[in-house]
Amino acid sequence: MTSLQDTAAPPVGTSRTDPSLRPARRRSLRYLVLYLLALGFVSPLVYMLATSFKTRTEAASTVPSWIPDPFTTQAYQYLFSAPDTPVLTWFANSMLAATATAALVVATASLAAYPLARMEFRGKRVVFALVIAMLMVPGVILVIPNYLIVSELGWLNTLTAIIVPSAASAFGVFFMRQFFMNLPVELEEAALLDGANRFQVFVQVVVPLARPAMATLALLAFLTNWNDFLWPVYVLFSPETRTLPAGLATLQGANQVRYDVLMAGAVIASVPVMLLFSFLQRFIIEGVSRSGLKG
Repeated sequence: MTSLQDTAAPPVGTSRTDPSLRPARRRSLRYLVLYLLALGFVSPLVYMLATSFKTRTEAASTVPSWIPDPFTTQAYQYLFSAPDTPVLTWFANSMLAATATAALVVATASLAAYPLARMEFRGKRVVFALVIAMLMVPGVILVIPNYLIVSELGWLNTLTAIIVPSAASAFGVFFMRQFFMNLPVELEEAALLDGANRFQVFVQVVVPLARPAMATLALLAFLTNWNDFLWPVYVLFSPETRTLPAGLATLQGANQVRYDVLMAGAVIASVPVMLLFSFLQRFIIEGVSRSGLKG
């Protein structure tokens, strides 16, 4: 027989929900939030891709549409056939500059970070404090000094002007130092006992273990240079030396903008980034988790 106490309403502030269902509901709510965030990130990419296949009139319309009507490739045809838009040259310039910058950043950051992580020398803390201080300096402040230096060296209107100033990265030094700090020191001590010097230990022991962090840093440096717009606009003048973001900016006229062509150029610019991220995704997750920078 059911007692009155069993059928009475629960006290104020309590819930009738089965406690065993609460984790499932929290998990469902978490998935819903993640789906909404993913939708927010993917929607601009989908709209960019759809706009690149619209007509010039439809792309400029104030009424947004997700499906091109009619579906056309005239924006890509214009982009690759117009004499004043050497998009393949811009693509090659961006690829060369971003690849060279990524390689230089990984090399300089690794060589600078290893002594800060493993070796003792006078002024070590001061050097590391300067690296941290550089992280707080906005990059736009360095535009004018870098421009004067590049101009004095005669590098204006060359790819050297966008490769060399980006070859050293304070974030890269900090990132690699955090990764080296988490490596087991016993492996390096064993190599030192076997007669190896510090440089041999770095090349033969540390570098193979640091490949995930190096791949992550290379991708970040590649993306930074690939997407850079302000600095190439200042130092690259001729169409033959422009990078892809700087070249696409010239497609915007004073009185009209070809949104379909701009979106086609943006699609071309995003393809290498997505491919690179897909190939290096495993190294990126491992590198960030082992460097202690994950949230």
